[in-house]
Amino acid sequence: MRKIASFLLIAGISLPVASGILACHSGDGENTNHASDTPTAQVATAQRGAISHTLRLAGQFQPFQVVDVHPKVTGYMTKINVDIGDRVHKGQTLAVLEIPELTAQLQGTVYDVQRTKDDIVRAKHEISRDEATHAALHADYQRLLETSKAQPGLIAQQELDDAQGRDLSSAAQVDAAKSAEASAEQHAQMANSDNKRIQAMQNYTDVVSPFDGVVVWRYADTGALIQSGDNSNDSNLPIVKLSQSGLLRLRMPVPENDVKYVHIGDPMQVRVDAIGRTFTGKVVRFTREVDFETRTMETEVDVENKDLSITPGMYADTQMQLATAKNVVTIPVDSIVLSGDQDTVYMLGADNHVHIRPVTVGIRGSKLAEIESGVQPGDRVILGGQEKYHDDQEIKPLLVNEPASENVNELGGVIDVKAEEQQSNGGPQ
Repeated sequence: MRKIASFLLIAGISLPVASGILACHSGDGENTNHASDTPTAQVATAQRGAISHTLRLAGQFQPFQVVDVHPKVTGYMTKINVDIGDRVHKGQTLAVLEIPELTAQLQGTVYDVQRTKDDIVRAKHEISRDEATHAALHADYQRLLETSKAQPGLIAQQELDDAQGRDLSSAAQVDAAKSAEASAEQHAQMANSDNKRIQAMQNYTDVVSPFDGVVVWRYADTGALIQSGDNSNDSNLPIVKLSQSGLLRLRMPVPENDVKYVHIGDPMQVRVDAIGRTFTGKVVRFTREVDFETRTMETEVDVENKDLSITPGMYADTQMQLATAKNVVTIPVDSIVLSGDQDTVYMLGADNHVHIRPVTVGIRGSKLAEIESGVQPGDRVILGGQEKYHDDQEIKPLLVNEPASENVNELGGVIDVKAEEQQSNGGPQ
């Protein structure tokens, strides 16, 4: 009996203890299940930083101007003063032509000018003579008329009529002499104009440089018959091809998506590997038109090249700052979700609950984006997979360290060398 009582006492004590242990294990299971029900998400913290968008392009140097120098008159070349590679200055005589017929024509116009001058002098003398004759005849008529009025019948009417006729005739002669003088002056103007025209053509026998440049090709030699270049479609060979290489155009093809960032005066970093030269230039002009085939817009930087160290045709590596935002709020691009027409982010509050908020996005990089409104520094945003979460849902954040700033380097298009050559040669062939 004593053994049975002891067993019952031990069993009575063990049951509450076991119940407590089971109760404790049951509570731990509930907490574990609750924790496993809370989803996790990668989050990043909004920071202040900078985003810059840089475009790298391959550029090619072109002469500022390239012209084929034609004479304005046809003649035999008696002398050519330049050859390929020579530097020339504006107004410098490149070649001299000989046109014997033109010299004779010029001499003839000189004679014509002198003859018209003599005609004008002769006409002036005739006017003076006729005016003197008219003055005498007019005075004679006036005396006869006054006498006839004072003493009627003293002067015969026939004599009075004859005097009046001579007066009127002399007046007409004066008018005729003045018309002859005017005609002589008109002929003199025509002779002077013809003389100036022939003289100008004679001056064209000296073919001069239109600007400072370099002779890049020579087409003719001494003694050759050179045809005048009457129009732009003329197939006659020029004397030389002249390149303005002291000032160059650095031409670059900007991709269509980056055209909106290009402005006059934008700085560009230029590196010419062929000569080991680096400098800063500025955008001076662009076509404002996107090429249909390449989907690029030609953009130019003017480059001083007074020492001719850069040869037209060389390539350059250029770098253009398209857009920059400094000291702005940045978040990863993966945290931005487009909802309809509105950009949104899934933000975590202090209680780790999701709050969907609209944002205004500025410059976008490849990894970061500028947020103009809707997010403040220190706010936490969900990275990717936002479709798995809903507003006011509690999540367990997994913080991911992201950079605050980014410099996006973009490679631009390539140069259409064939098109450049055609443009240098005056258009498509």
